[in-house]
Amino acid sequence: MDKYLIIVAGGKGERLSDELPKQFTEVNGRPLLMHTFDAFTDIRLHRIILVLNRHYVRYWKELCEKYRFSVPHEVVEGGPKRFHSVKSGLTAVPDNVLVAIHDGVRPLVSADMIRTGFDIALRKRNAVPVIPVTDSIREISGPLSKSVDRNRFRLVQTPQFFQSTIIRKTYRKPYDEKFTDDASVLETAGQQIYLFEGDPANIKITTPEDLALAAGLLSSR
Repeated sequence: MDKYLIIVAGGKGERLSDELPKQFTEVNGRPLLMHTFDAFTDIRLHRIILVLNRHYVRYWKELCEKYRFSVPHEVVEGGPKRFHSVKSGLTAVPDNVLVAIHDGVRPLVSADMIRTGFDIALRKRNAVPVIPVTDSIREISGPLSKSVDRNRFRLVQTPQFFQSTIIRKTYRKPYDEKFTDDASVLETAGQQIYLFEGDPANIKITTPEDLALAAGLLSSR
């Protein structure tokens, strides 16, 4: 099966306290989003689709010229929520292929993890990377809380991998607040979600501290 990649980068990045969305923040001499593209360099992909907020499409093109960024990709406009942005990206993906859906602010995903995800999705129709919860957690109910067994929970990462026919059909439904990721959309169609081991280094950049950590990790690579 051909392999497609959707990179979702439509966010505004408010948690970095900066007018510029975090995916465009310069890290080690290049915008963060370009480092995310780099993570897929060793993966044979049929097409890359980049989903951007419509207000930043021209800005991205200017960045590509400035940094001489020449990785072939197609840009599509996103929507108000991540759900709508992924749905928009899926319009550029045909049926009967494999598709990985990835956050544009996760530049540290490994090639091994990407290959594993595609392999599992080929056999089982989907594959979602997760990592264990290492801190103690509590369940909140109004003013009360109680301890819960952290071994029963996992933190979900991207990219998430799917056979395109199934995920495209599932994304035709209306938006619901419970759709926090692509797996949560798919499971509403009665599909079993197949988990595999993610990577703690595959962090999502949301704070200035995350940016500093990513800079160090990218330098070491």
